[in-house]
This record gives sequence, structure tokens and C-alpha cells, in this order.
Amino acid sequence: MPERSDTGSTAAPDQPAAGSTPPPEGEQHLSRQLSNRHIQLIAIGGAIGTGLFMGSGKTISLAGPSVIFVYMIIGVMLFFVMRAMGELLLSNLRYKSFADFAADLLGPWAGFFTGWTYWFCWIVTGIADVIAISGYVSYWWRDLPLWIPALAAVILLIALNLPTVKAFGETEFWFALIKIVAIVALIVVGLVMVFSHFQAPGGAAASFSNLWSDGGFFPTGPMGFVAGFQIATFAFVGIELVGTTAAEAENPERNLPKAINSIPVRVMLFYVVALTVIISVTPWREISAERSPFVVMFTLAGLGIAASAINFVVLTSAASSANSGIYSTSRMVYGLAREGDAPARFGSLTSRKVPANALLLSGVFLLAGVVMVAMDDSIIEAFTLVTTVSAVLFIFVWSIILISYLVYRKRRPHLHEASKFKMPGGIVMCYVVLVFFAFLLWALTQEPDTLQALLVTPVWFVILGIAWAGLRRRPGHAAREAAFRSELHNAQQD
Repeated sequence: MPERSDTGSTAAPDQPAAGSTPPPEGEQHLSRQLSNRHIQLIAIGGAIGTGLFMGSGKTISLAGPSVIFVYMIIGVMLFFVMRAMGELLLSNLRYKSFADFAADLLGPWAGFFTGWTYWFCWIVTGIADVIAISGYVSYWWRDLPLWIPALAAVILLIALNLPTVKAFGETEFWFALIKIVAIVALIVVGLVMVFSHFQAPGGAAASFSNLWSDGGFFPTGPMGFVAGFQIATFAFVGIELVGTTAAEAENPERNLPKAINSIPVRVMLFYVVALTVIISVTPWREISAERSPFVVMFTLAGLGIAASAINFVVLTSAASSANSGIYSTSRMVYGLAREGDAPARFGSLTSRKVPANALLLSGVFLLAGVVMVAMDDSIIEAFTLVTTVSAVLFIFVWSIILISYLVYRKRRPHLHEASKFKMPGGIVMCYVVLVFFAFLLWALTQEPDTLQALLVTPVWFVILGIAWAGLRRRPGHAAREAAFRSELHNAQQD
């Protein structure tokens, strides 16, 4: 495990983490081609889910104006998860992602479970995005068979990711920029409507008083407030995406902290301010759970192209999510293969430092979305259940990050002392956020569909457990486990 010097700089990134096998000499590594603007926009794209555009109407109808506090609380809690992740990644620049430090700090089993769980989360989310893309394209070409845009989306995203990691960064940069422009436009248009005392055809006047004049901030009561967390949590899926860019970021000690520290500002602007403006223009009882409040606001403002414009924004948002899914899953499988937790062929790189085999594996699984668009509603309903399971598993990944941090603080206090990017609140905030995650799991038991997802989730861990039971007997894995146990014993002796 590389230690920091007195100046706080990290030792050479080619030094292996404890319990891992050093790479052969001359072996290729991922290339650091993601610049600061790429990292910043990837982080923003991860923080702004498609759910903000299409799902916020349902969230508002459940929680009323208190939805503002829901998004604020979730955003703040996940900020501390990102700060813990940031300190851990920068403590050893050899870490390619959070799966690496989980394996190093908790044991090889943690890297296996975390890596494959994260892969599964994004594959399922990516399939959902491919299905959504085909639906959005049908808005303009209703007679076009749905499998055509779905297949085209998968092929295009693979083609964009194959050349270099910089190609992914550029694609994600522009996808995220479109989302930002849409949200800023909504805020500006909404504020103009409020200050000009706009009156809707139904008689409702735009005013900030709409936030509290109809039942206060919590008009649906405590359980309505809790219901808001069920849906809003899913909108933040992907916020940890910046953690999978660690091995390909230029100057990570400068760019990762900048991206992570700006998360509270993004949450305030893109969620809190946007939803405040929406409810100020349209009283919360009049916001439909079935329609995007973004489309409604632009329509009220007399912008006739609102439906087409927002459809394009949501299309690019889904494409952005699928693009992130292909990128993150390919890097996760590449890391797993390097540790022997996936077939070795997925640990190879092209001459341009892209894990093409791992990328194509993710693309093959996304093709399942092409098949599913031809299925009937019952299949889609079952798929919705699987998507919910994926979101629940993201909570598992976020929890592993926090637990890894707690072990890091106990076993490697010297690295924490030398860190220039310490997590605020440290150990105390880790426990606070873990208690919050327990609250989220309880909230998910309050509705039949999310409860069903929770009951199904253990099946995934049973599958992983069986796979790990067979894998851990291999000589390479036994050696890694022995090295981990040895380091753990030495740490306890000290």
C-alpha cells in the first residue's frame, strides 16, 4: 500500500495495493485523457437523472412542496458519500474505482461483490435507457419499429466509446450541457413568470406563496414526505460515476476534488431551485403525476415547441445515462478482470488504451433492450421491478464506500492525516449517512412495488455468493486472501 510522504503527495501509482498482484512489466494501463471540463460535466451528468425531467411530477404530487427538502437532504447525504470516496481514491492513485479500495480495505470479496453489483446496476439502468430512447424517438417517427432506434442507440454508443476515453468524455460533455441549458432555461422562464405575476388559464397566479399557501410545506403529512424519498432517491443514481473516472482523469488530485465539491451547488441549482420555481408557477395540487412539469411550464409560457424541445432533452438525458452505463461497466469489468474476478480477456486494452472487450460485453447486454421493446406490457412491468432492484443495489454500493472509509480511518490513520482532501465530519458523518440509508430502505417498504423489489434483491447476492464460493478456491484468489489477512494481522499487531 503506497504511503504518503511528509509533503502529502501520493507514492507512484504503479505500486500495487495491498493484497493485489503486481502487473507484469510493460503491461498497458488506462490512459489519463479526461480533462477538468470532462470530469466536471461527467459529475454533473451523473447528478442530474432523467427522473428530474419526467419523474418530478409524481414526486411533487406525493410530497407537495416538501419535495424540495427531500432532494436537498438526499443531495447533502450523498455529498458526504462522495467526499469519503474522494479521500479514499486520492489516498492511492493506483485505485481505478471504489471496487478497488473496497477489495483493498474490506477484503477481496468486497471488490468482487461491489464491482459486479455496480456492473449489474448500470446494465439494467442502461437497458431501461435504451427502451426509453426508442420511445422518445417514436414521438417524431411514430411508424418506425421501436427496435430500430434501440439498436441504433446501442451501436452508436459503442462506436462513440471505442476510439478513446476522450471520445466518451466529449460525448458526455455535450449530453450534460444540454441538460444544464434546459434546467437553466426553466429557472429563468419560471422566475420571469413569477415576477410578472403570470396567471394560468385555470386562474392560478404564479407566486412564491404557492410554496406554503395550500397546506404548508408538508400538506400530505409525514408519510407523504417519506413517499417522496422513494422516488427521489432514484434520481440521484449515477452521482458516484465520477469515481469510475479516477484512473483516466488528468491530474486527479486537482480535478476529482473540484468535481466532488461542486455537488452541493449542483443539487441546489438543478433540483432545489428548479423545483421551487416549478411549484411557484403551478400550485402543487395542479401538477400532474403523469406529465413532465418542465413541459407544462414551457407550454404555459406560450412556447409552442416545448413538447418537442423537452422530448429532445429527455432523449439526450437517457442517451447520456446509457453512455455512462457503457463506460462505467466496461471500466468496472476491466478492473475485475485485472484482479481475476472476471475472465482475463476483459482485462486487455487496445492500442488506444480502451478496454474494447469489456466495452463490447456491456454492449451485448444492452442489446437486451432491443429485444424488450418488442415485448408486451407484462414484460415491461417485470422490467420495472428489476430497475427498482438496481436502484436499491446502488444504496449497497454507496454503503460499501462508507464502510471502506471507516476501515481506512482505523487501519491507515497516517494516510488520513496526510490527506489534502479529508471528508468533513469523518467517522461521525459516515454513521449518520448509514442511518439515513437504513431510513431509505424502510421508506421503500411502505409501497407494494418497492417492497417487492426489496424482497427480490437478496437473490442477486445469493448468485454472487455462489460465484464467489467457487472463485475464491483458485490459487490466485487464495494468495490475495492470504496477503489481505497478513496485512490485517500486522495492522492489528501495530
